Amino acid sequence: MTDTPPQHHREGGTTGRNESAEERADRRWADLLQELRVAQTGVQILFGFLLAVVFQPRFADLSTANRTIYVVTVLLGSATAAALIGPVSYHRLLTGRHVKPQTVVWASRLTVLGLVLLFCTMCSALLLILRVALHNTLSLWLVGAMALWSLLCWFVFPAWLLAQASSNRES
Repeated sequence: MTDTPPQHHREGGTTGRNESAEERADRRWADLLQELRVAQTGVQILFGFLLAVVFQPRFADLSTANRTIYVVTVLLGSATAAALIGPVSYHRLLTGRHVKPQTVVWASRLTVLGLVLLFCTMCSALLLILRVALHNTLSLWLVGAMALWSLLCWFVFPAWLLAQASSNRES
């Protein structure tokens, strides 16, 4: 480590670490890769199941509405996989080109987009499954409840924690 001053965030606070921009980018990249490993595995399993559904005997019995939901779900799953696998391409194509800090920023944005798409994919898949399983409007309420729970876990709680941390720094 060098004796450089702590790095500053856009908000004006420090990172609390004595690291260069390159070291910070390396650390953030390693963190992002760990997060992506978890998300990619889940997306690949979900997408694989979605692709197999069309080959099941009961698929022919689906209503037009359920087939439409299925097609939308498969397209969302494909977009999700692309967004969450995208940072791997960034890394491979941009390694050694001295743009790691920018690569981390754009890969992080793509990962957040992937999480939003994953949220949509999961809600759509859940809607299809519950419509087939329950044959009633209860499925919409259950999907709504699970969507709300996912939004809380994935976005609201982290935003709340960030707001709490910001207000503590300002105090």
